[in-house]
Amino acid sequence: MTQQLNAAFPPSLWEATGGDPLKTPPLQASARYDVAIVGAGYTGLSTALHLAEAGVSVCVLDAHAPGWGASGRNGGQVIPGLKYDPDQLRVMFGSAVADPLIAAIGSAADTVFDLIGRHGIDCEAQRGGWIQPTHSSKVMRALESRARQWMAEGAPVRLMDGAEVTRRIGTGAYVGGWKDERAGSLHPLKYCRGLAQAAQRLGVIIHGDTPVASLERREGGWRLHAAQGPHIDADRVVLATNGYTDDLWPHLRQSVIAANSFIVATRPLPPELGASILPGGEVTSDSRRLLLYYRRDAQGRLLMGGRGPFREPCGPADFAHLERSVALLFPQLAGVEFEYRWSGRVAITRDFLPHVHEPAAGLSIALGYNGRGIAMASTMGRCLAQRLTGQAGTLFPFPVSTIQPIPLHGLQRFYIAAGVAWYSVLDRFS
Repeated sequence: MTQQLNAAFPPSLWEATGGDPLKTPPLQASARYDVAIVGAGYTGLSTALHLAEAGVSVCVLDAHAPGWGASGRNGGQVIPGLKYDPDQLRVMFGSAVADPLIAAIGSAADTVFDLIGRHGIDCEAQRGGWIQPTHSSKVMRALESRARQWMAEGAPVRLMDGAEVTRRIGTGAYVGGWKDERAGSLHPLKYCRGLAQAAQRLGVIIHGDTPVASLERREGGWRLHAAQGPHIDADRVVLATNGYTDDLWPHLRQSVIAANSFIVATRPLPPELGASILPGGEVTSDSRRLLLYYRRDAQGRLLMGGRGPFREPCGPADFAHLERSVALLFPQLAGVEFEYRWSGRVAITRDFLPHVHEPAAGLSIALGYNGRGIAMASTMGRCLAQRLTGQAGTLFPFPVSTIQPIPLHGLQRFYIAAGVAWYSVLDRFS
């Protein structure tokens, strides 16, 4: 890495270009609020912001700072929907449960761009759409079904043949795909800090560098004990720690796989090279099981992301597979220099659905966005705030479940290694 580092943040393109950190001093004295939130990422901050808009007093506690985790390290792609298509969700849950869920996930990108507009968040937002291409004619049939299902829901989506995909993306590696106009891109750390600033303006108190050591049920509410001594009392608590979940609540950490997602970014591409690569400003993630996701940023860099080792990266060699992918997809970029390399944890659930738990009165937990965190977590925060305030006429769209630890969770690094090997085989023969 070539950039100067802010000591409070892991190195990344976003940390280097995200501006000054917010003032979120550690908790120094005990206090009481209506709602206490653990985790200053998208879920926690969106929940806090929407609660504050409803007149609720809120405190957010984070072991580091807003955006330190996945909310400040992701690829910046704002994509609606989940792994499952609308028809699949109706089979899984029945229409009565699935229809509100489909409506919520289908409008998830709208939540993000609405927040950006209403609160004047300067985060390089662009709504150029999402292209999901495929290298396989067999998989193309599944994408055709996916696009038609979303068309039936009224979504602005369309199919693309191989020639259009080549023209739109800038590579001949794919046979076709589909485009979802609802999607877009942004600077993820600036967006996260923008949510935090908007929440602070509405009276939300945010304490960084404040790990929560324990959570205690008390008469009339909860007490959150900070590691440095003071405590917060609250009527309600929201845990929103996602890929960086610890052991604050029993078995929660064991209910997700905290997989590492790796990203590389080139230097800003010269106009003669960059003009042919995603000229419309779309974001892209392909149909592979071990998908690649990529986009251009506001300065013209190409970002390429994908899975990597479970452990934290040790050096540039851990990112070589992504740099090879850039060379294979875009041979015109042969010899391009990579300026940034970084990683972050994605919370993967066994069923590839976001999980909402309410294991005790006054305690809400939300996590597990499976790589769709910007849109899904922002939407989850809005819906949680509505649920906590009992807003009339609103239906909570996400199923509430019990916490289910993944068997042999301590072997998650081996789960991931085995999954990567198996998916690599399946991708080769799709």
